[in-house]
Amino acid sequence: MVGLIWFVQIVHYPLFGYVGSKEFGTFHENHKILITPVVGIVMIVELVTTGILVFQIPMGIPNWTAIVGLILLGLIWFSTLFLQIPYHNKLSSKFDDNVLMMLLNTNWIRTICWSLRGIMVLIMLDMLMKTNNL
Repeated sequence: MVGLIWFVQIVHYPLFGYVGSKEFGTFHENHKILITPVVGIVMIVELVTTGILVFQIPMGIPNWTAIVGLILLGLIWFSTLFLQIPYHNKLSSKFDDNVLMMLLNTNWIRTICWSLRGIMVLIMLDMLMKTNNL
């Protein structure tokens, strides 16, 4: 998700402003149809694996790492449900520069949180490898 969210934040969302208002409705509907399974499936897998990790933390990994990961994931889901989806719904009815800017600005929440989660995963992997002498 780290790579995907950076791509969306830096490349994909900014390109929304170049589509043109006449074609934007069709473009945006296709965007939602095509991206939802890609992002949605991975987000659900991430939620399940985070839950498993919180309740079955491997030996050598401190509990706080799983808890921090869960908190970050909660922020991502909150932002998705209460910021990004509503902004996408507004853009579905018509293109609006202000709504696009709000989408871009609030998407930094997810970009930062997923980036921090990626760092946390690397830290946990390092701890696990050291614990198992790998």
